[in-house]
Amino acid sequence: MSSEYVDSTGEEEAGESTALALKILVAGGFGVGKTTLVGAVSEIRPLRTEELLSEAGEAVDDTGGVDQKTTTTVAMDFGRITIRSGLSLYLFGTPGQDRFWFLWDELSQGALGAVVLADTRRLEDCFPAVDYFEHRRIPFVVAVNCFPGARTYAEDDVSRALDLDRGTPVVLCDARDRASGKEVLIRMVEYAGRMHTARLLDSVGQAAGSA
Repeated sequence: MSSEYVDSTGEEEAGESTALALKILVAGGFGVGKTTLVGAVSEIRPLRTEELLSEAGEAVDDTGGVDQKTTTTVAMDFGRITIRSGLSLYLFGTPGQDRFWFLWDELSQGALGAVVLADTRRLEDCFPAVDYFEHRRIPFVVAVNCFPGARTYAEDDVSRALDLDRGTPVVLCDARDRASGKEVLIRMVEYAGRMHTARLLDSVGQAAGSA
């Protein structure tokens, strides 16, 4: 699988070697909680590329619904979490604003799959991420970040509102909570594994049929 690679760095700190590391993207709209999720689950100090919001960006950044946000990711967030012995995830949080979308193609290279964070108060903000991964056939799950005071919707309602492909998982989460974030990542890995296996079997079947 192209998204699998051997991790040979940084394991001395953990006291053990990791046989397999998988690359996962954390995507979604501006202010949805990507940096928060990566920071909450990462077992290392996360790398962040946040800058203060400026007056120059006011004309292009929609801060409606996230008026208290003062910083924004301009390149990526990076963290790491060990799911179980021998399996770690490298997390790459993508920038949320349209003007930084040129970075997405580079970040998505070799990714096993993605988590698309959604805020039901601004659900339309995650449409671009959903479209991006659907068109590139990158497996993803939609994780609804349950902000305090926001109306709660059933997972099926969110799936219909986003017009997701059949079978695409929708999960509820709290991006601030490590256990909640870890459950989202486990669902992502399980779903991506099933999708990649199904595609492999389909390719083998097609090859056998044409032989």
